[in-house]
Order: sequence, then C-alpha cells, then structure tokens
Amino acid sequence: MNIQKEIKRRRTFAIISHPDAGKTTLTEKLLLYGGAIQVAGAVKSNKIKKTATSDWMEVERQRGISVATSVMGFEYNDIKINILDTPGHQDFAEDTFRTLTAVDSVIVVIDVAKGVEPQTEKLVEVCRMRKTPIIVFINKLDRPGKDAFELLDEIEQKLHLTVTPLSWPINMGANFKGVYNIFSRNLALFTPNKQTIETGVEIDDLKSLEVDKYLPHDAAKLREEVDLVSGVYPEMDIKKYLAGDLSPVFFGSALNNFGVRELLDNFIQIAPPPQGKDSDLRHVNPDDNEFTGFVFKIHANMDPNHRDRIAFVRVVSGVFLRNTNYLHVRLNRKLKFASPTAFMAQKKSVVDEMYPGDIVGLHDTGNFKIGDTLTEGEILNYKGIPSFSPELFKYVENADPMKSKQLAKGLEQLTDEGVAQLFTGKHTGRKIIGTVGALQFEVIQHRLEHEYSAKCRYEHITLHKTAWFTSKNKVQLDDFRARKANQIALDKEGREVFLADSAFALQMAQEKYKDIRFYFTSEF
Repeated sequence: MNIQKEIKRRRTFAIISHPDAGKTTLTEKLLLYGGAIQVAGAVKSNKIKKTATSDWMEVERQRGISVATSVMGFEYNDIKINILDTPGHQDFAEDTFRTLTAVDSVIVVIDVAKGVEPQTEKLVEVCRMRKTPIIVFINKLDRPGKDAFELLDEIEQKLHLTVTPLSWPINMGANFKGVYNIFSRNLALFTPNKQTIETGVEIDDLKSLEVDKYLPHDAAKLREEVDLVSGVYPEMDIKKYLAGDLSPVFFGSALNNFGVRELLDNFIQIAPPPQGKDSDLRHVNPDDNEFTGFVFKIHANMDPNHRDRIAFVRVVSGVFLRNTNYLHVRLNRKLKFASPTAFMAQKKSVVDEMYPGDIVGLHDTGNFKIGDTLTEGEILNYKGIPSFSPELFKYVENADPMKSKQLAKGLEQLTDEGVAQLFTGKHTGRKIIGTVGALQFEVIQHRLEHEYSAKCRYEHITLHKTAWFTSKNKVQLDDFRARKANQIALDKEGREVFLADSAFALQMAQEKYKDIRFYFTSEF
C-alpha cells in the first residue's frame, strides 16, 4: 500500500455558516457530484418528505436545521473527499468547535442577502486562531442581495480575512446570468430552475467577441468588474491560502446547483491534504508509520433499533486496520474493532483500512470519551479538544418513576456526546444539565423520549457559571469546600466543579481564595 499516495489524494474539510445560509444544501450538491447520492433533499420545510442526507435525526427533520455534525465521504476525480457538515445554530456551536479540530480546511458559506452574520464571525475566529485554510462561498446569487464588492469589504472587515475572488457573478437576483471563473478562465451560464450539473464555456480572453455572444447586455460590465478585481485584490497564492493568510472567494447558488462544480474543481486543486497534529509528546506527521487517531465526536443511537453508539475517530497518522489491537491511551487497554465503518450520513459501510484524513466510526460500549487517543502502542495524547463551561443550566428530574434506569442511561449517553454536560450535586445528589444553548434542552428531552423511552422534566436553577478548580494549598481548598459545600458538584469524570450563582460570587471566590485556580474549559 502506498500511504503517501493515499494521503495526497485526501481532502478533509468542514462546511460552516450561520443557520439558513445554505450550508446543508451545498453539502447535498457536492455529494451529487461525487455520485454519493442521486437526488438532493430539501431542508427548507418539514412538509417536504425528502430531507437532506446530512440531516437524518428526527429532531432535525422536524425543525429543518442541523443539530449534529454529519460525516460524509465520497470519491471525485480520484480524490477522496471527507465532508463534515456542522450545525450552524449557535446553540450547537460546541459540536462545531470540536469538529474544527478534525479538519484540514473549511468552506464558509455566506448568504448574499444577509452578508456576514454573528455565528459566522465566531466560527471563523476559531479557524483563524488555528490558521485553518478558509474558502468562502457566497450563496443564493439567484436572489436579490448585496453588491459583490460590498460583500467582499464586509468579509474583510468583519471576518478579518484577506480575500481574492476566484469567480465573479454576472448580476444577481432575477438578472443573474452566471459566473465567470477567474481561476480557470471559463464562463458558466445560469439557467433558472434547471437543477442539473452545469458545464462551462472556455474563455481564454474576456475581450473575445465570444463573450458578447453569450452575454450581449452584460459583457462590458463583466470586463470592467473583473479588471477592477485584478487591480484591487491580491493574486491567488496557494502558499498564503495554505498558511491561512488568504481566502479564495466563489459565488453561486447551491439550491440551483450553480457554481458548485467550480468550487469543487478548484477546491480539490488547492485545498491541503491531511496535516499532522500536535500531541503532548511531539508533532505527529500523517506519513508516520504507526497509526494514531483521536475521538472528536460521539453519537448515541445512530440506529435507534440497535441502540448503537459510535465514536468518530480522525486518523492522524499511519493506517487504521480492521481487527487490529490498538491502545486506548486513557484506559491503557488494547481494543480490537471488528466492524469499523465509513459514513454517508447515517448510512454506514464496514471498511478494512482507513488512511490519514479519514473519519472512521467505531462501535462503542462506553469506552470512549471525546478527546481520547488511539495508537499502536505509543503513549501520547492529542490536545485542543476542550469542553466549555456551560452558560445555561437546569435541574433534570425523572417524569416517569418506572423508567429511572432508561433515564439514567439516556442522560449518560447523550451527555457523552459532548453537546451538554451533566453535573451531580455533591451533597444533594441532584442532576444538573448545563448547555451552551437553550435549544439543547429541547433536543435532549426529545431524544430521551424517542430514543430511550424516558421522560424528564426540568426545574429552574439560578446559576451564572461553572468552574473546575484545583489548588496545591490544602488549607484554602478545604476551607473553600466547607464554605461552598452546597455549591460544589461533580462532573462525569468525578472532578469537582464550583457552581457560581452570580458573576459577583465567582469574583469574590477568586479574590478570597488566591491559591485556587478556576478553569472555564475542561482542558487543564
């Protein structure tokens, strides 16, 4: 097996955006090109029976939004593409933040009418911090929207990206005629309501009279705008893009399957193959001989009929082989996997080998937690997959005493997915769920009922923040525990957490107990 060749032909990326920018629709159309699906679903309305391939959970179908990251792999022009379609809704941002640790590049989708929205800013900030290469896709060109130059200015100012357009729109809304592909010099003409794969017209020179033949009323404007683009924006520089310092921009309409081929063809040329990752021991390169990987997501009940639980592992180095013993570093135990799977949303197929960049699904009976590392024997741990301190809290109570075991199991498995955190009062024993968004409470309640046949109810609790804490000063630690006994809970790992009921209470604790360190992410 030629591992170098397999690494070079892989592209693993996430699609991120604000809700409703068309991210899931773009994912669908990319899958169409790869032949992974024959018909694209719609996520606009829960009345439409064909739902998007990547939105397969019952709660997603009802609401028409993505609430969990989906993993999809397919082949296109001898390139193995792994797409991670992430939730756009801010209440599920933590799932998206963790997913960004498992990809080598991202495509940011922006709605032409709404421009840059708050959730996009937050997600791009995470990518910028990690120097992740970013491509921007400006979507919904068939609808009225902001001027292209105005949008590019907004992207530069709000997202702090240096952009270079690689395609350019010819009008928009009702007058949208298509896009000119600056990078590969061809013209793609738009036919309204024609949901087919478009082919471009090769144009060596925009001054050619052939352009006037296709665009009798718009050729002059197109030439003028493309001239302006070349004068104002930097030329495409792949090294700068790979370093996260330059972001190519494409225009199109995902719903109409327009501009998607240009995006995909250019993406596979310029996007990075699998990259290495820092561990607590060393930097691990993808072409290292021995297999290593890390769990970035856990999903319970991908198939509710079998109550299965899947750990999503990003392969970082070496080759993952079926039926081979691998070391679970945290547990210091060897595990063997008889049916590792590759994904097309919830459809799974058993695989014999997976290469760096691939996402492999491992059936899990409760061994894995988010952030766990698997190796061939080396003791190392991958970093940078934190749990954040929640912002919203509720007591969770059993609404059906006959189903207490089901409720306990459901809470345990759903909070293992990392979308919410479970705390148990050290003295009261009461269960508290903490989330980063209000919608999570609804999702948990819905999934407990439909996947575990358990019902819960929530009770109000006044909490400002949770903070993990440690100290080498035993006297201060014992005094803090004694005075704050009713405000200390245990997380799922058995670590103590301070439940601060106000910002003032947290500040006072920090000032009074100078030798106690308070942490707001679990990675400490």
